Amino acid sequence: MKFAAIVEYVNEPERIAQLRPAHRTYLQDLLQQGRLVVAGPFADGSGALFVYEVPNEHEASELAANDPFAKASLFKSVVMKPWKLVFSCPDNLNRSL
Repeated sequence: MKFAAIVEYVNEPERIAQLRPAHRTYLQDLLQQGRLVVAGPFADGSGALFVYEVPNEHEASELAANDPFAKASLFKSVVMKPWKLVFSCPDNLNRSL
């Protein structure tokens, strides 16, 4: 089942930049394991969206909590919602307007 995590970051851009490599390595590992579907920051830098593929919300919440950003208290809030994919165009994901 898919779960969307809508994450708001604390306003500490220097710490976020410092931990970004570890955060991205963590997400890349989840992607390779098939537990992350898509992820990316909001354009204004206020947070990010992560879509996990896991059996239940508890496991999705654990993945969010184990993110290096979360462990460093850089997540101000996390809203976890079950999510259903209805439409998709993978070619559009990498295209910038």
